[in-house]
Amino acid sequence: MSKNTFHLVSLGCAKNTVDSDSMAQLLLRDGYRAVEDPAKASVLIVNTCGFIGPAKEESYRVLGELAEAKKKHQVLIAAGCLTQRYGVEVAQKVPGIDGILGTRRWMDIVQVVNELRANKHPQPVYHLPEAPTVGADENGALRVSVAGASAYLKIADGCRRPCAFCAIPLIKGTAVSRPVEAILHEAQELRDAGVRELILIAQDSTDYGHDLGMKDGLAVLLEQLTDSVPDMDWIRIMYAYPGYVTDRLIEVMATRKQILPYLDIPLQHAHPKTLYRMRRPSNMEWVHKTLGKMRGAMKDLAIRTTFIVGYPGETEEEFQALYDFVKEIRFDRVGAFQFSFEPGTTSAPLGDPIPAEVKQERYERLMELQQGISLQVNQSYVGKTLDVLIEGYDNGISIGRSYRDAPEIDGMVLVEGKAEAGEIVPVKITGALAYDLTGVPVQQPGLIRI
Repeated sequence: MSKNTFHLVSLGCAKNTVDSDSMAQLLLRDGYRAVEDPAKASVLIVNTCGFIGPAKEESYRVLGELAEAKKKHQVLIAAGCLTQRYGVEVAQKVPGIDGILGTRRWMDIVQVVNELRANKHPQPVYHLPEAPTVGADENGALRVSVAGASAYLKIADGCRRPCAFCAIPLIKGTAVSRPVEAILHEAQELRDAGVRELILIAQDSTDYGHDLGMKDGLAVLLEQLTDSVPDMDWIRIMYAYPGYVTDRLIEVMATRKQILPYLDIPLQHAHPKTLYRMRRPSNMEWVHKTLGKMRGAMKDLAIRTTFIVGYPGETEEEFQALYDFVKEIRFDRVGAFQFSFEPGTTSAPLGDPIPAEVKQERYERLMELQQGISLQVNQSYVGKTLDVLIEGYDNGISIGRSYRDAPEIDGMVLVEGKAEAGEIVPVKITGALAYDLTGVPVQQPGLIRI
């Protein structure tokens, strides 16, 4: 086992992946080497997720497995969301953890590692400063995660929204935007490294710049970004907040060709009473009007959203309103979750009164509806040509994504023949499944037909 090796496990969402990759950058810069086998690492790090119950269980399981197999000269660090919120409890539940590092000072990873390795600590070392920091004090680490020709670029962290079911503000703190200059610099570096798709992420991307005194901050950022990297092929926006998709943002998305006509806008529900209990925007007239504006400005717009079923107090009538809304709007993509009670959130007094079997039945009904809609929407693309970013190849089929597909959460396009990963290939769509499309290449530069 080399003394300067680390093994890092990243759990949870893409925003967590960015933090994990940023920590890895700092360790690599300090002379450490990443290894895939935890038995060969001197430092073990788990960047945990603590968003909902199943995510917490997975984090504890992974930590427990590494702690049980840990050797005498290894150190185990629990980082991320779970530790930020439950630091002492995490160490108590998993004996063998040497260090606790929260989400708000991930950039101190090298300092924590070096302290643990230099001194014997009979008790875990806690590094959980309260102040959230994203921006100038990042120790020079890029706030990106690169996967093939795509890269996530974090533009802000934390959240100031009051959603009753969500623990993110408790974990991450309030919203803190990164300076425009830092984002532009990283976009240029990614462009120079061959990245073709830039995915902007934050807990709430439409809140970008509020703390910097900017008006329409996301639209302003997008204008500067497209000017700064005019040769970036695709720019994708994730996690918009209802009520903050402005006319200027719609105009920028519609007129800047690099910005994909795709928006992830988690609506969470469609009945005003449910939304009110969730402490979410409950003006459904705004939702209908804004979705209509967006579709009018971008005829090929793909909209992804998420909903929660079984929220405390959700009646059959309220669920039916959600069901009818999904049936009417015909979203391209829908993710649904059964309500998961989170202690400490403002929904705590409501408890978790909806029986599990009712939640499951509503979830299945909603997803069965959406599966049929998704198939019909996909079928409308048969005969059309879509640009596809190729990500891999398997057994005569190249696998990629169109502008309608965000990595890991949406569908794929299965293309006949072998294309180079990282290439954007025009593909004629020949078939449609509920979530994926199939097609053949229209042009074949560098493409080998099998």
